[in-house]
Amino acid sequence: MARYYVLSIEPSLFGDATLIREWGRIGRPGQRRIEFYENQSHAVEALETWLQRKRRRGYLLRGE
Repeated sequence: MARYYVLSIEPSLFGDATLIREWGRIGRPGQRRIEFYENQSHAVEALETWLQRKRRRGYLLRGE
């Protein structure tokens, strides 16, 4: 079964950094989770942690 996982960092309305995680089956609506962080560096650390987890499970970066 083909799946996707998207990680992105975006600013919130209040100036915080948010890590947005979206996942699901390709061609179907997915799920989304938004996590708030005090600053950009904490959000980047969380993104790198999730990226390592997903790469260990076999997910590839787009273009690889």
